[in-house]
Amino acid sequence: MTALDIDWVRAQFPAFAVPALQGQAFFENAGGSYPCAQVVHRLTRFYTERKVQPYAPYVASQIAGAEMDEARTRLAAMLGVATEELSFGPSTTANTYVLAQAVRRWLRPGEAIVVTDQDHEANSGPWRRLADDGIEVREWRLDPATGHLDPERLEELLADGRVRLVCFTHCSNVIAEINDVSGISALCRAHGARTCVDGVSYAPHGLPDVGALGCDVYLFSAYKVFGPHQGIMVIREDFGRELPNQGHFFNGDVLYKRFTPAGPDHAQIAASAGMADYFEALSSRHGGPSTGAAAARMAHDLMRAQEVTLLQPLLDALASRNDLRLLGPTKAENRAPTVAVELPGPGEEAARRLAARGIMAGGGDFYAVRPLRAMGIDPAKGVLRLSFTHYTSEQDIDRLIDALNSLRAS
Repeated sequence: MTALDIDWVRAQFPAFAVPALQGQAFFENAGGSYPCAQVVHRLTRFYTERKVQPYAPYVASQIAGAEMDEARTRLAAMLGVATEELSFGPSTTANTYVLAQAVRRWLRPGEAIVVTDQDHEANSGPWRRLADDGIEVREWRLDPATGHLDPERLEELLADGRVRLVCFTHCSNVIAEINDVSGISALCRAHGARTCVDGVSYAPHGLPDVGALGCDVYLFSAYKVFGPHQGIMVIREDFGRELPNQGHFFNGDVLYKRFTPAGPDHAQIAASAGMADYFEALSSRHGGPSTGAAAARMAHDLMRAQEVTLLQPLLDALASRNDLRLLGPTKAENRAPTVAVELPGPGEEAARRLAARGIMAGGGDFYAVRPLRAMGIDPAKGVLRLSFTHYTSEQDIDRLIDALNSLRAS
């Protein structure tokens, strides 16, 4: 794999040139990444030149609609799915909630769903509320020592054939272990169950080939993948047609409109094409394909290789300490670069102390109340979370490790 041109990469993100952010190392990317210049440009252009109702006969409107269509078409291709299988919504939380309402009517008496206690609340709460209507909700529980989700425990939950849907995360936003989505999806399919995967904490580290993963639904947030504040949902056509329409009745025959009850944000959908622009430019810059799914795969591999290289020294530094608890795997290959640690004191206080040293990080529960409790951590105390992406530099990592050592010394 070609080494990542970090100087070129950082030049694609306007935030790195902003005077107010100079001298700061950004380690709260799991809460939202910097947007790339391509997205900023498209969003600005839409608001200044195309901010009209799209798909009308006049030129500005036709261009606006074409840019929205472009975003859906290009991102769907990069995710390995059909264009109509990708829809936008105000957030992943909202998309999940709408999907849960459809599933509520799809399930029959005596059927069950499975959720985990490893998930962010957005992919747990909406499903658990189905129990209020008498639907059985089974919990696939993590290992309290490691945070790992054991597929054998899932198989036990599936054994009686009553489970119709399994909801789980590609990787947790505090544990960060990368779950075997394709293997889990195949297991569920063999037991007659559909799968819904929360990819919010994985997608910023390279768009997955959703078509190859074999899941029925895949959700993530564009604003964590260098884009605008939109939720993106892939729902495979056969499942989407089974579920009842949640949009306007006259849009029920259009798959990408079936689960969008509110009017879409035209400008942000159009700007999402800038994400595709960036992934293609990243691939091309490093000698890879310049368009489509092949460019997305190259970008994914470049990003993951850079992150693994930078992540291992941080994991080693944290794992060697006896004054904190590192959540999740100690090997970089097995996890995303989202690193949560339990400290003797509140995570938020540690984040404040790091901020004084130019480290932008976060502390708290990060809406991961269930996994923290399952691992014996008081959510009120929370954890310190250090999260980065491929645009993080080696110097940033060194600076973070030094700052963490300084905290221990003080």
